[in-house]
Amino acid sequence: MFEYEMHQIRSAELIRQAEEHRRLRAARAARKARRAERSSSAMDAEGPVSTGGPHRTRFARTA
Repeated sequence: MFEYEMHQIRSAELIRQAEEHRRLRAARAARKARRAERSSSAMDAEGPVSTGGPHRTRFARTA
């Protein structure tokens, strides 16, 4: 009888851990999806026009 009760307790614990693991995975996936949606909605259809980085001058250099 004692072994059966221990088995029931262990089984319930494993089921609880599995449920918690599934909830965490679902929360991470939802967070990742929201982050991807937010970053894609910030971009226009045209995308970034200027990188703001270094660029060449319009005029030729003088000697």
